[in-house]
Amino acid sequence: MTIQLPGADGTLRTHEPRTEPLALTTGAPFTSRTVFSAAHVVADPFADTTPDSPAAIDWDATLAFRRHLWSHGLGVAEAMDTAQRGMGLDWAGAAELIRRSAAEAKSVGGLIACGVGTDQLTGQASLAEVRAAYEEQLALVEASGARAILMASRALAAAASGPEDYLDVYGHLLRQSAEPVVLHWLGPMFDPALEGYWGSSDLDTATDTFLEVVAAHPDKVEGIKVSLLDAGREIDIRRRLPQGVRCYTGDDFNYPELIAGDEKGFSHALLGIFDPLGPLAAEAVRVLDTGNTAGFRELLDPTVELSRHLFQTPTRFYKTGVVFLAWLAGHQSHFTMVGGLQSARSLPHFARAYELADGLGLFPDPKLAEERMKSLLALYGVNQ
Repeated sequence: MTIQLPGADGTLRTHEPRTEPLALTTGAPFTSRTVFSAAHVVADPFADTTPDSPAAIDWDATLAFRRHLWSHGLGVAEAMDTAQRGMGLDWAGAAELIRRSAAEAKSVGGLIACGVGTDQLTGQASLAEVRAAYEEQLALVEASGARAILMASRALAAAASGPEDYLDVYGHLLRQSAEPVVLHWLGPMFDPALEGYWGSSDLDTATDTFLEVVAAHPDKVEGIKVSLLDAGREIDIRRRLPQGVRCYTGDDFNYPELIAGDEKGFSHALLGIFDPLGPLAAEAVRVLDTGNTAGFRELLDPTVELSRHLFQTPTRFYKTGVVFLAWLAGHQSHFTMVGGLQSARSLPHFARAYELADGLGLFPDPKLAEERMKSLLALYGVNQ
């Protein structure tokens, strides 16, 4: 059996779907790297909502997907960018997601870390209001028993007049945090409102400020997450960290080489692409645990083409591809997203994502994925 897939040039090409998935099983906990998958949320397809409505979430399907990730040994990075934080999921929805996921993590013994931001703020805010918003969210995450990830804040980017304001706000938060946190630097390719974060559009200057925050509070920074899609800069930052502070790669373009590392160190991982790649990524890390770096790269390198496709410009819409693949893989019964974000990518984009994911053997039931892809094609008027 074959399937006709549309290309960006308007022509159709023939793809022969796989008949068997990649053989992947659950296994022992990782020993060489700490690995988190940022996880998507599953919308309630029957909710009578609009793109401006508060998110309506299918909690059963959302939590089931997190159990899927935990079953393969991955940690869950909750209420992050991948969960459409600030792109359909508001703070009220994120707070409920954190509470539910943290409780689920406790029940199954899963590793979890949750995003702390300022997205309850609307409109202009003062630095004092930014600090208070961060504090409110930090308190909720700490009360849930999860590790906190201090996310980049649109409100802080708008309110700060220079590096000193970032040093002040982050210093205040780190001094009062009950446990060490992860600091997240999300680049403007993921969120244009974060341009000039850390007080400068010059990345060298911004990097110095970021590292100054870490150096001033090494006992309160468990790690950093770098999402700049710049492997060289991440390696430079990684080598400049204080002893004991981890680097978690958030580079969805260059993750195999960054996780593999070099003679001077390596990155752990906190990645959105590990949402669709979960079982395969887990298998690769277990190979790396044995010291077999070549085998790790052999498994993970072929996934980069799919990741670069999903995260292509405009990068912030990568969530659409992630949820699309979750639907094809059978993790949810529909392709609907909060905020109507299922419309953010084109049919040729979906076709290529299906083709690449099928080639990697990512679908547990290739026939189901083929049938669902054909149903989407028919909806767009592509007859087989």
